[in-house]
This record gives sequence, C-alpha cells and structure tokens, in this order.
Amino acid sequence: MSTFAHQFFSGLAMGGVYAILALALVMIYQATHLVNFAQGEMAMFATYMAWNMMDSGLPYWAAFGLTVVLSFAAGVIIERVIVRPFAKAPVLSMVIVFIGMVFIFNSVVGWIYGYEIKDFRSPFPEKAWFGNTLMSSHESGVIVVTFLVLALVYGFFRFTPLGLAMRAAAQNPASSRLVGIKVGWMLALGWGLAAAIGSIAGMMAAPVVYLDPNMMSSLLLYGFAAAVLGGIDNPWGAVAGGFIVGVMQNLVGAYLVGTQIQLSVALVIIIGVLVMKPSGLFGRVIVTRV
Repeated sequence: MSTFAHQFFSGLAMGGVYAILALALVMIYQATHLVNFAQGEMAMFATYMAWNMMDSGLPYWAAFGLTVVLSFAAGVIIERVIVRPFAKAPVLSMVIVFIGMVFIFNSVVGWIYGYEIKDFRSPFPEKAWFGNTLMSSHESGVIVVTFLVLALVYGFFRFTPLGLAMRAAAQNPASSRLVGIKVGWMLALGWGLAAAIGSIAGMMAAPVVYLDPNMMSSLLLYGFAAAVLGGIDNPWGAVAGGFIVGVMQNLVGAYLVGTQIQLSVALVIIIGVLVMKPSGLFGRVIVTRV
C-alpha cells in the first residue's frame, strides 16, 4: 500500500509539471487556435538560461525570476518576428514554422552548451516537508508552484484590465478592435505569458529529469495529452488533466506496462480522448450551423 501511495503522490508531482506545460499550450491555443509544438524547446532553452545564471553565482530565486522575465520578452519577440508574418498563412505553414523552431532551439542549445547531461539543483531543501515520507520536498514544492501559477494566471485574467483585454482579443478579435483593443499586441503578450509559464515548467522538471537539450521532448507529449484530456480551451481543465496524466503515467508504468514504454500512455490518452470526447473532459462543445 505504501508503494502505491508513493507512486500516486510522485505522479501528482510530475503531473504538476505537465499541468504547467498544458496551461502554456492552452494559452496559445486560445489566442491562435494552434498548438505550439515548440513550447517544450522554448522551456528547455529558458531552463538552460537559468542554469547558466546559477552557474555564474546568481542565487536560485533571482535566476528564476530573471528567467521568467526574459522568457516573457522572448515570447513576445517570437510572436512579433516569427509568428506574425504567417498570421494569414495556411495552418500547415504554421505547423512547419513550429517544427522548425523545435530544431532551431534544440540545435542552438546543443551548439552552445553541448549535449552532455547537467545537474540542475532544486530550490527546495533535501529534507521532506513536515516529516512526509511519501513525497520529497521537491515533489511537494512542484505541486505548490503549480497551484500558485494557476492562481496568478486566474487572478490576472479575471481581475486586471490587461487580462480582460487579452481574453476579449482571443475570444472575439473583431469586436475587440471596435472598442479600441490592440488585438495584435494582446496576442503577442499571450505568447510572452505562455513562454514565461513554460519556463517555470522547465525549471521545475530539470531537477527530476536532469538538464539536456532533449529533456522536454517527452514532457511536452505528456503536457499535450493533459491539455487534450482536460480540454485544450479550458485552463482549469488542462491543469486537472496534467495531474490525471501524471498519476496514470506512474501507476500504469509501475503496475501494467513498465517504465520502458510508459510514454505510450500519453499517446493512448490522446487517441482515446480524440475518438471518444474530442472536446476533452472539461472543454466546450462548439456547434456550428452550416
């Protein structure tokens, strides 16, 4: 029973990472109705920036905050410089752009830092919190960070004028322009916010999976599975999907298929949800009259 409980709570911790990634994917999807396949590589690049700062002597939380700010700025620049010129291009063209970004980020990091695995320290103490024997302090910290990010995102979009403007621009661009909202800049800010959230996922995952240019490849797949499961148009659903996927991954990997092929769990979830409930568990069903 204790082994089952340990697998369950460890799954919740990794589910927190998937939830943050899923949240970043949902934010871009709501604004553009596209899935950013480069989200994982952007997070990996940001994590290397944080590692570089800490290796230079900067304290962890200072490097953490600076990385989030720089990631936000990078997301805005990517939208304005790379994504914006393809705004009216076919969907396939955008998919090719995103795939190209994946290889660019991966190759640049490998060229600068090399492909050897690096250790990325956790900001949380080695001793478990409150004598907890089922979760390490890092696993507990990841869950706390996940809910803190979700609360901040909810508060931003619910109670701030800028957040309300971004929601309006994503849901109805034409009407937003009529009331003076600069829709283009709102989309750019959405990309920046998604990049900042993704960087947090990378920094929370690196102490567990270690730091290398390919660290986010499988994590993005789990994050995408979480977004599809919870509803790719529902931030709360995406977070719930992240925790569900994390627990399922650990339990199925430990008791059914083994850890070697547990990545297939994410693929099964994606296919199953798309077949049985394409809108996800908490997503909206949109009916269009033709």
